[in-house]
Amino acid sequence: MPLGELARPGRVLMLRHASAPGTGDPAHFRLDDCATQRNLDAAGRAQAAALGERLARAGVKGAKVYSSQWCRCLETARLLALGAVEALPALNSFYPSPQAREPRIAALRAFLSALPQDGPPLVLVTHQFTINEFTGAGTVSGGGSVFELNGTREPRLVGSIAAN
Repeated sequence: MPLGELARPGRVLMLRHASAPGTGDPAHFRLDDCATQRNLDAAGRAQAAALGERLARAGVKGAKVYSSQWCRCLETARLLALGAVEALPALNSFYPSPQAREPRIAALRAFLSALPQDGPPLVLVTHQFTINEFTGAGTVSGGGSVFELNGTREPRLVGSIAAN
């Protein structure tokens, strides 16, 4: 899918955070302490910056950028350099807490359904499990899925983008 599709009004890129080696988070994980989390490595930081440059070249400017509160997502979002980053708890991971899945996905669907269909591009930096809920498939670190807002809780999937 051409990245220029993202520059169209009402488009959403649901992006998995860039490369952060490992899986899950350590047992002593705390949301307010990046030192307790799995974080981006040098390759992940380069990956996020390069994707931001690709998106800017494709015309994605003035994007609204939202991120999970996890440090690896916030850092990915900032390194994209597409706009101010706002934390959105609905994008937080629900792994390995299955009881958090339904409320988080419901909150994210409500958020998306309330957005204007002709609004600026939107970038949501999140986790593999969140993207999987919307697409039925995972994505590699730094890759994502593109949706068209349609005023419902089920935005239309229009394509995907590969990681750098």
